[in-house]
Amino acid sequence: MTDKPSLAPLLELDGVSDAVTTARAAIDEVHRHPANRRGWPTTAAEASVRAARASAAVAGGAAEIPESGEVSDPLLAGSLRVAEAMGTLLPTWQRAPLQALARMHVLAAADLVDDPDELGRPHPDPVISERLDLLSQIVAEPQAHGAGPVLAAVVHGELLALAPFGQVNGVIARAAARLSVIGSGLDPKGLVVPEVAYFRRQEDYAERALGFATGDPDSVASWIVYCCGALETGAREAVSIADATQEG
Repeated sequence: MTDKPSLAPLLELDGVSDAVTTARAAIDEVHRHPANRRGWPTTAAEASVRAARASAAVAGGAAEIPESGEVSDPLLAGSLRVAEAMGTLLPTWQRAPLQALARMHVLAAADLVDDPDELGRPHPDPVISERLDLLSQIVAEPQAHGAGPVLAAVVHGELLALAPFGQVNGVIARAAARLSVIGSGLDPKGLVVPEVAYFRRQEDYAERALGFATGDPDSVASWIVYCCGALETGAREAVSIADATQEG
């Protein structure tokens, strides 16, 4: 392949540019919240936990952490492990995305596989491997970071479509999208929680993701616009977290 993959054509799809602008504005507002100027580590930690809980619930796992703090549900436990590792995963994601995906699989599926050798290994289908390689090129391309909402939507949609990691694929897809949002500089502190939007409207989420998988331009545009809307919802969730922190 001589030409580098580009996200630029996706910005020309119907509604995408406006949706990206609106999502950026909502996230910028979150970062200007007084509680996030110095106290952002606290709000970011809460956002990370809420994201992990919502993501696990979308995957069919538990949404609540027991009062004892001991999580027995394997999907929730795995989602929380991935969330906890975000800081160390981010540099790997930006440099070697496939390695980061493998690590996320180890964390997310540790309690769900009988054979430990299966951990960190995507499905060996050659088509899946080829498309994962292409996705890796897109993520590692610095120019893609200028279109953070589009990059996150593509990463998210492509991983859902390929389903290379079995039962925890959704958890990994949403975590990878979160890494893209953070790593692109769109939300560098990890304050927004778009996962709550996916949890609240799961049928719509699944339907839009299936549309993206077809490759139809209108359906791809619809998915990207939807993901931008989820970022707006996640920004409102982030404001509620910041407000609660400030009041406390």
